[in-house]
Amino acid sequence: MTAPENGNGTEGTEETGDATASSEETGDDASTDAPVGADASGSAEALSARDRALLALERRSWASPGAKERAIREELGLSPVRYYQLVNALIEDRRALEADPVTVNRLRRVREAKRSRR
Repeated sequence: MTAPENGNGTEGTEETGDATASSEETGDDASTDAPVGADASGSAEALSARDRALLALERRSWASPGAKERAIREELGLSPVRYYQLVNALIEDRRALEADPVTVNRLRRVREAKRSRR
C-alpha cells in the first residue's frame, strides 16, 4: 500500500516520503517493537521497515494535526500515542540519524524546544 499524496503543506523544503508498510511491519506486539531504539548505541543493522515508515511519515508536511493522526492510523495501524512513543525512541537511535539526519535532527530540535518551554 502506497501513501496517498496530499498537497496540503506549504513547507515544500522537505521531501515527501513513500510510507509503505504491511500490517505485520506495523504491528503493535512486542516482537516488532524491539528494533525501535533497541540498540541506542547502534549496530551495523539497518532500520526496520516500520522505522523507515515512521521517518517517512515525519518527513511529510501536514495541513492539520488531524490529517497526520488519520495517516498514522490508516498507514501504520498505530494509535497516535504509540506512534509518538516509537518516534521518540527512534530519534535516539544512531541508525536513524545515519538514515535520515535532516528529519532526526529536526525532531530532536523540536523535542528540546518543547522541553525547554516546560
